[in-house]
Amino acid sequence: MARITVLGGTGYAGAALVAEGARRGHDITAVSRTAPEQPVEGVEYVTGSALDPAVLDAVLAGRDAVLVAVSPRGDMAGRVQGLVDDLICRLDGTATRLGVVGGASSLHVQEGGPRVFDVRPPSAEVLPEVQTGIDVLEALKASPDGLDWFFVSPPLEFGAWSPAPEKGAYRLGKDVLLTDDEGRSIISAADLARAFLDEIERPQHHRERFHVAH
Repeated sequence: MARITVLGGTGYAGAALVAEGARRGHDITAVSRTAPEQPVEGVEYVTGSALDPAVLDAVLAGRDAVLVAVSPRGDMAGRVQGLVDDLICRLDGTATRLGVVGGASSLHVQEGGPRVFDVRPPSAEVLPEVQTGIDVLEALKASPDGLDWFFVSPPLEFGAWSPAPEKGAYRLGKDVLLTDDEGRSIISAADLARAFLDEIERPQHHRERFHVAH
């Protein structure tokens, strides 16, 4: 059984991570600013901001993994990278793994080819959110060797705005965008969570990004 903290544990990705971790029998602590509408049995819910040092002090000690599923939107716009920078400092030199739900724009459209960001520039409205994902990945790559991190890029179509059916499986990639036979790049939140929990239970990616899709 792993002790896992999920920051942003009631959001679209975070709630799926919490549910999958609890389903597998892990000790889960979910941190969010609002209480869940449908709490998962056995999960410890902490109501508070991940930007509050006192909250982090209470939920990081002795954890096997800390997962960041905080969306850089609303009042968190421009603040997620600072949160990750703080976690890098706090977890460097510890046995706690840091996992981050990232973005797809830094993936390459083909091996050795341009990034999704370069061939499909985001609109001005979502550019800050996309740039945060790119900057967080670079910050992790530049982090001290004493930090064991992994960054998971979901497909292009991932979020409450693009629900996908749960398949109970996923395909695994690294830096090149995965698409299906119809040219879509998509996954359900539940199957993304499967990939995260599989990585925690059977670590394969140390200090690197990987990519999952249906």
